[in-house]
Amino acid sequence: MMFYIGRAMSSVNEKSSKSGLTPVMKTSPPPKLDLEAVLSCEYGHYPWDDWERWAMAQGLNRNLAGQGRLLIREAYQHAWDDYLKVHCGWRDDGQALLAQALRSPKTALRQWDVLMRTDGLRGDYRSRCLDWTWGWLKADARRLHSTLNPQS
Repeated sequence: MMFYIGRAMSSVNEKSSKSGLTPVMKTSPPPKLDLEAVLSCEYGHYPWDDWERWAMAQGLNRNLAGQGRLLIREAYQHAWDDYLKVHCGWRDDGQALLAQALRSPKTALRQWDVLMRTDGLRGDYRSRCLDWTWGWLKADARRLHSTLNPQS
């Protein structure tokens, strides 16, 4: 048995095509993304884990569902601004997040990558520099910020 990022994986018995998560019926309602309930969850049954299972059952590919899971988790764990938590599914149980990913997977992935790279639009990597700079954003992140939060 080998360990990889907190999950036990059998190097012989587990097929790489399985996520290791319990499947959900396609007709099931979305899981509750409840900020208050996170601390009482069991390992593997956090709201982001449940969302990933549900999203895959709704037809979202495994890689995109995994990225959505990370986005939902980071928005919570890094205490992103409320408007970003809403964008990351915390108001509508991730339904709009799934709809965006199903409708336009490349756009969704591009936006999610920007949010992850900037830790919720808090900072970015300057060109030709390895240092992450708080409060500085590249053009793509500034555009996303103005799209998601037009009143700023």
